[in-house]
Amino acid sequence: MQDDTIIFAEENDIENYEIQDVWKVLIVDDEPEVHSVTRLVLENFVFEEKKIELISVYSAEEAKKILKEQDDIALILLDVVMERADAGLQLVRWIREEIANKMVRIILRTGQPGAAPEARVIVEYDINDYKEKTELTAQKLLTTVIAALRSYRDLLIIEMNKNGLEKIIQASPEIFRMQSMQNFAAGVLMQLTAMLKLSENSLYLKVSSFAATCTKTGAIDILAATGAFSGKIDADINISDDIKNKLDIVLNAQKSMFFTGYFVLYWRSIADNFYLIYMEGTPKISDLDKRLLDIFCLNISAAFENLKLHVEMYDVQREVFFRLAEVAESRSKETGNHVRRVAEYVSLLGKAYGLSAQEVDMIHLAAPMHDIGKLGIPDEILNKPGKLTDAEFEIIKKHTQIGYDMLDGSELEMLKVAAIIAQQHHERYDGTGYGRGLTGKDIHIYARITAVADVFDALGSNRVYKKAWPLDKIIHYFEQGRGSQFDPEIVDLLFGHLEQVLKIRNTFAE
Repeated sequence: MQDDTIIFAEENDIENYEIQDVWKVLIVDDEPEVHSVTRLVLENFVFEEKKIELISVYSAEEAKKILKEQDDIALILLDVVMERADAGLQLVRWIREEIANKMVRIILRTGQPGAAPEARVIVEYDINDYKEKTELTAQKLLTTVIAALRSYRDLLIIEMNKNGLEKIIQASPEIFRMQSMQNFAAGVLMQLTAMLKLSENSLYLKVSSFAATCTKTGAIDILAATGAFSGKIDADINISDDIKNKLDIVLNAQKSMFFTGYFVLYWRSIADNFYLIYMEGTPKISDLDKRLLDIFCLNISAAFENLKLHVEMYDVQREVFFRLAEVAESRSKETGNHVRRVAEYVSLLGKAYGLSAQEVDMIHLAAPMHDIGKLGIPDEILNKPGKLTDAEFEIIKKHTQIGYDMLDGSELEMLKVAAIIAQQHHERYDGTGYGRGLTGKDIHIYARITAVADVFDALGSNRVYKKAWPLDKIIHYFEQGRGSQFDPEIVDLLFGHLEQVLKIRNTFAE
């Protein structure tokens, strides 16, 4: 779990369905004069303040190429008879079934109605309108196109609503996780965009309390972004001075404000941070919508306060686990940084192995407890500088079961995972380890990952009984132990991510 600065760039599905700046209309007809007449009627037509972009192709095969390349075609004006007598009808079937495009509106235009009777075609093919070319006067063509574009627009809004709700629903089961906060923030923006039929360009921002009323002197955290802003999100993002000036007006006024072409929603959290939603390309907002937006801000403010509480609880839990683990390590004259390095190693290897984000968080907290059982081992054995006798080694081996007994029985999932790791992290892949003599995949994956992380760090660290090994000797050791002491797949992941592992080791050096 990181701090509450959220960088949101990977949620590309927010933009899968965006309201375009133009309406793309594909004309599919093998008669050039049909294209000319259609362009004459529609070329300068504007619907809901957006122009129409006309794309001309002269066969069904050409249309397929365009539809594969561009998934934002709003309307197809489609001829039936082209390179084949049923080319248009087969194209409809390909669009709906092969590429599963249910969004685009399809108007069939035919000069040979006998080849494709309306009564049959409208039932058998998923089209939205059927017109004979002779009946399509300029006015009727405009009327037909407007109806189709309205339908396409409404489908986009419904889809965006669905996507936004899905984001929020996905966040609910794991609301304590930072990624869920991202999903929730992204869903908030999508819902606003869909509800108010807005442009997709929006920012969800947090301004730290010390910034007072000026974003130029204070830190701005981006919780989510859509549209033109999403591609700009990275560690060095700079919000333009023009936008900062707009935000400062709202921060000074301490209330949501609505302007021509954009608005900024404002609220203040219990912790005295300021939250802003900046949205561009907005139409005139009604008084009712403004009141609804005020209520909306109160609701999402409360939701984020709850999320923040979960994050803080997680951080407290993590710190307690680390402190307990450090107590065990300090008894054996090892530093607390050992457990912190092991925690980072297992997170890296767990993610590379394919564990879920929740499991990675779990083992990040639980792995530092792997040697908690050392609390039950006498000092004179635990810190003996020389080689242990067989009897002493048998006592040392008991720390795995002692650790398991200390942690087992808890209702906390984190402690259950820690118990497994404590008991099994000295098992060997070939079955010659301790404490239960488990073999291969019978050893829990959490323990197999922790074993690699623990030994890698132990070999590279000074201990009372040895000096730190050089990296080449450590690598040779793991090459020799691959498949015997260690899970070969985890060893391969260690080698494949060695640069990141060494970076962690340097970050948490003694």
